[in-house]
Amino acid sequence: MPHYLDTLSRFVADATFHSLPPSAIAASRDVTLDTLGAIASGMLEPENLRLAEWTAENMAPAESTIIATHHRAAAMGAALVNATAGVALEMDEGNCFGGGHPAIHVLPGLLAVAERDGASGADFLTALVVGYEVTSRLGGATVARPNVHSHGHWGAPGTAAAIAKLRGMDASDIRAVINVAASMSPANTWTNAFAGATVRNLYPGRSAMQGVMAVALYECGFTALDDAPSDVYGTILGDSFDGEAAVAGLGDECRIEQNYFKLHACCRYNHATLDGVQDAADCARLSPDAVDDIDSVTVSVPWMLDGMLGDYPQNMLAAKFNLRYAVAAALATGRTDITVFRTDSIADPTIRALFDRVSVQVGDAPQRQSVRDPSASVEIRLRNGAVSRSRVRTIRGDYGKRIPRSEIVGKFQYLAIPALGPQRTQQALVRIEALQDCADIRGFIEGIYDA
Repeated sequence: MPHYLDTLSRFVADATFHSLPPSAIAASRDVTLDTLGAIASGMLEPENLRLAEWTAENMAPAESTIIATHHRAAAMGAALVNATAGVALEMDEGNCFGGGHPAIHVLPGLLAVAERDGASGADFLTALVVGYEVTSRLGGATVARPNVHSHGHWGAPGTAAAIAKLRGMDASDIRAVINVAASMSPANTWTNAFAGATVRNLYPGRSAMQGVMAVALYECGFTALDDAPSDVYGTILGDSFDGEAAVAGLGDECRIEQNYFKLHACCRYNHATLDGVQDAADCARLSPDAVDDIDSVTVSVPWMLDGMLGDYPQNMLAAKFNLRYAVAAALATGRTDITVFRTDSIADPTIRALFDRVSVQVGDAPQRQSVRDPSASVEIRLRNGAVSRSRVRTIRGDYGKRIPRSEIVGKFQYLAIPALGPQRTQQALVRIEALQDCADIRGFIEGIYDA
């Protein structure tokens, strides 16, 4: 039986735009759209704008675009900033089968190199599909340690594999590049997210930068272990790593077709509950101006990270990783978008008072099962004795509960227009739709930066 890395690398090497199913190419366009929207919106955060400026000044040459700014930097620098910005608002897509959030790890580094090298749109989309596949499969084969965050760890080899594909490397070279990149995987914890420390947003940024660097290091002659993922993910970042699981079903439906799109601007572990809150509130015909009528809200989930159940948050990032806050904000405002996690909403006394009326009951289901098949039950009890309940078994926007493409487009417009303006946002939409026909991706990039 071939080694799993040989099988995975051969898949990457042999894939072509025309050999991939049309559904995978369509999914790659939607994922590109969603990810660029998350990047553009996140770039408006002050720390990300300052990082963009610093990177442009210190990481030459100016060969790759920093999205939604007039700055350019070396491909590694652009990858760092764009990936960092893309998670700042917790709107980036993900994959419940493994790898956390593959696109925000793979796309920024791949796009930066594709722009630098003048790659075609078809080659970019092909490389995105296979890089996403590598990221998701390595992540799915890892049983991560409890405090290991889902960002950063598997993105470096996925990015490196995508770039190696773009540069026409053969299977042997791709395997070597994956090994180099896996050995460079950063170690990232959940603790920063729960505390609201925004260095957490650098997790995918560092991973993207390391993926770009790994290809360069290999081309310089650096070497790595023969099976670096098993070493890094099986002994340091994870309790175990199963190489055979990493290639099980490879060649069937691509992982990029099995993704989820976020419809709530917070950690995905909140999403089943928030779907339930919205359903229960609708059933009770409960409007935000009637939240004083709520006596209690009880949430039941099969599993949850302890850090998601912390005290009232003090800043935006911590609020996005706090289940009780997300519930209170959703009921008090009727929204779960980026606005309700801002500092002015956190200071809202209505949300603060409702937070204390939210309780969470946590079961003892296995973490991996709960991540792949999230569910939640919500009970809203009113002061008049009325009770409204909801049970969610599949999150809206997930692989098993798809949303129409019009909602993906609407989400992109909501995120991108404040950063790009209406004209450039529409231009980006049109260009992404025809991305496979673009002879040089630098022509596409012109539509998504601030001239």
